[in-house]
Amino acid sequence: MPTLLKRMTARETREAHRVSSPLELLVDLVFVVAVAQLAAALAHSVEEGHLLEGILPFVMVFFAIWWAWMNFTWFASAYDTDDVPYRLLTLVQMAGALIIAASAARAFEGEYAGATIGYLVMRVGLVSQWIRAGIQHPEGRTTAFRYAGGITAVQVLWFARLLLPYEVQFPAFFLVAILDMAVPAWAERSGRTSWHPHHIAERYGLFVIILLGESVLAATVAFAQAELTPSLAAVGLSGLVILFALWWIYFLQPVGDGLAARPDRSFWWGYGHYFLFAALASIGAGLEVAVVTIGHAAAEVDHALAAGAAMAAEEGEAVVGSVAAALGIAVPVAIALVMMWALHGPLGIRSLVRAPVALGGAAAIVAAALLAGSIGLAAAIAATAGILVLVVASEYLPRSAPPRSAGSGQIAGSSSVS
Repeated sequence: MPTLLKRMTARETREAHRVSSPLELLVDLVFVVAVAQLAAALAHSVEEGHLLEGILPFVMVFFAIWWAWMNFTWFASAYDTDDVPYRLLTLVQMAGALIIAASAARAFEGEYAGATIGYLVMRVGLVSQWIRAGIQHPEGRTTAFRYAGGITAVQVLWFARLLLPYEVQFPAFFLVAILDMAVPAWAERSGRTSWHPHHIAERYGLFVIILLGESVLAATVAFAQAELTPSLAAVGLSGLVILFALWWIYFLQPVGDGLAARPDRSFWWGYGHYFLFAALASIGAGLEVAVVTIGHAAAEVDHALAAGAAMAAEEGEAVVGSVAAALGIAVPVAIALVMMWALHGPLGIRSLVRAPVALGGAAAIVAAALLAGSIGLAAAIAATAGILVLVVASEYLPRSAPPRSAGSGQIAGSSSVS
């Protein structure tokens, strides 16, 4: 039973066996609902032939979801008291995430007011937590109040952006987003918050798993609406292999020790996950589009055969659709693969995908997608799965030992900055 009220103080950074709380797991599920709605809206936009028009709303709304989740996660790592006020303010942030989920589709029509209101609700809950931390934890008071003031000031700019002419709102988004992401760096100049490295690593890992699960759900829903054919069966199996391989690669080595040894690189690691999370979230949309594309092509073939019509025109249209659908999976998979190498490498983790493998694999995956018009969409997706299997297998080949400096007993650069 949670305590009615306890003093909010910084948690111990070396706390043993620190794991995600049940409340944090519930928050993840609520946020992934917003991600699922956003991915579904992206898939619908691509199916209607508006790929480029759909990318920008996806990037913008996903930023709100990701940044709010990340702010909650790092605050909880430092100040989770699990008393009644803490739980209720967390509920406020969950409510904001659901408002964004309900407004995701309208963002693809150019209406961002609903998503902005949902973001405001989440920020109200977070600012209230920072104010409470500032009042009850004197050692971190300046930092906490800086967070509260900075977040509030940027939130005013988010609403001011809605008053700008439509064509100016998009460049204004990126400017305000940069200011929003600058708040932690500015706030922590007066003192670092006491986040737990292994707890943070677990939280990010759990969100990766949830995003992969969302992709499985999106693909399953799409398959349920289509008539099963050998091509669709191949896509289903390939999609499962792709998601399993990405999970395997991300968890090749726990990153908690790396974050503990190199806390100065936590900003790069935490912020860089935006690209990884966004890529994983869009894979589900890509799989859904692939299923629809194959099903549509099969229906056109049946119609043409029944009518006795020539197939040349239909084949030309199917080729274009196949390449676009294949790229809808290949590009986010390639981004995810490269980001896994780029994020874990600076932490000094030895067991991770090497640069030649990650970059070469990403290039091969995109190349296979570009050949979808010749080899078929199902074959291109199967090639993506096969390349990822080779990437995983390459990590189990013997490696040469890294060079060691004379008299050195640790990996270079392993000293931490508090």
